[in-house]
Amino acid sequence: MEDQVNPEQASPAVRKRVQDSFDRQGLMAHLGAQITTIAPGRVHIVLPARAEVTQQHGYFHAGATSAVADSAGGYAALTLFPEDCRVLTVEYKINLLAPAAGNRIEAVGTVLKSGRTLTVCQLEVYGVRDDGERTLVASGQQTLIRVNTPTQ
Repeated sequence: MEDQVNPEQASPAVRKRVQDSFDRQGLMAHLGAQITTIAPGRVHIVLPARAEVTQQHGYFHAGATSAVADSAGGYAALTLFPEDCRVLTVEYKINLLAPAAGNRIEAVGTVLKSGRTLTVCQLEVYGVRDDGERTLVASGQQTLIRVNTPTQ
């Protein structure tokens, strides 16, 4: 099946391209998010708990949860694109399933279908405690567009 995702780590060139792009994202830096896994068709982003990313009840804010989910899916798609392409989100829907509590949240973006133009990703966000307990706090789906970089 050609759409299956290889669970192994992406090539060094792909990892560098994804990490370099991620490092240019002002919002991810502002939030304190970090990429922890870059595999073909799959990216994990971790956001540590800090007062600045919470809402009034002390849970991770839905905006922060959604932002890291969106980036995880976008970068998962980028791992499968040719080097001369960029990625942009067309739309995404996220369901908040439980209060996002824990010492950190981990967003996992997984490519479901990578096409010539559009790519569809599954988004999952887990609340993770220091003892390793993980709770699924958000689930969604995302559509992305592959943008070819113009040659000069």
